[in-house]
Amino acid sequence: MDSPRDWPEPIVRVQSLSEKCINTIPERYVKPPGVRPSLGSSPGDANIPLIDLGGIYDENLRETTLRHVSDACRDWGFFQVVNHGVSPDLMDRAREVWREFFHQPMEVKQAYANSPKTYEGYGSRLGVEKGAILDWSDYYYLHYLPCGLRDFNKWPALPNALREVIAEYSREIVRLGGVMLKIMSINLGLSEDYLQNAFGGDDVGACLRVNFYPKCPQPDLTLGLSSHSDPGGMTFLLPDQNVPGLQVRRDDDWITVKPAPHAFIVNIGDQIQVLSNAIYKSVEHRVIVNSSQERISLAYFYNPKSDLLIQPAKELVAPDKPALYPAMTFDEYRLYIRTKGPKGKSQLGESLKSPR
Repeated sequence: MDSPRDWPEPIVRVQSLSEKCINTIPERYVKPPGVRPSLGSSPGDANIPLIDLGGIYDENLRETTLRHVSDACRDWGFFQVVNHGVSPDLMDRAREVWREFFHQPMEVKQAYANSPKTYEGYGSRLGVEKGAILDWSDYYYLHYLPCGLRDFNKWPALPNALREVIAEYSREIVRLGGVMLKIMSINLGLSEDYLQNAFGGDDVGACLRVNFYPKCPQPDLTLGLSSHSDPGGMTFLLPDQNVPGLQVRRDDDWITVKPAPHAFIVNIGDQIQVLSNAIYKSVEHRVIVNSSQERISLAYFYNPKSDLLIQPAKELVAPDKPALYPAMTFDEYRLYIRTKGPKGKSQLGESLKSPR
């Protein structure tokens, strides 16, 4: 297991802080005034689009469903899907088995402590900047694909059902990722296997980050996860059904997503923004925390193979629509994120400044 000593400072578990901090949070977690959450700031009943994916398999509904996905990718970068083919029971079990993990004794969790070399394991911060203002969350990160990175010894052994449940859940998410890439390829006017091939065919990357947001006595001063766009290809989020927390930037507003029952929240990552030449855009999002309830969510990242060059599809480039991004591997791209931590959408500009 990687050594926690590779972090610039001793790691403090936010769950432990939550149990000790009755009225106030440590200064290290207090965000600057300009980025603090405006709790309840969502305009009206605004929500991200909700799409019934079952229509893809119905001749009468297919075109309408494709259009709904296309509109959501172009206009929002975020949407929810139902009738996606993953059983509600499996979704519930996946969420609860991780909740059980985070309530294991600290020595059980600490055995899986991670380092910034791979982030795999039990963590409590992103980025290695000394003295950085931290987010109010703990997490667990693990690899599923490629198979060469999958190490079941780094998957928690407790609770007993966790490894089996997450293996089944992972297979279903990878299947769903293939379905969504096919839909997006068709909507972009590309061959239906274009994006899947650009991601590496069957040799894609798939990894899970489980987010645990403990109760916070001053939720107006901090964030569970700072504003960022996802650096990978596409994300499937299984939210906490009972405690909203995800906020999506929409122009100058932050919209608090209201999860639909047994829906996945899907969002475009930076790599699809590059491949689509910005027809589809990744969107900033963040997480607020709660003073009375903990929150858990599972973010599954469906990514390109790490050493493949990612660049705008040639079919989407023309004299009047030049390529907006240089070719770069996903490994090169995410090195920036792992060093700097979540920084809005700055990574898309800064990490792509120098063409190869």
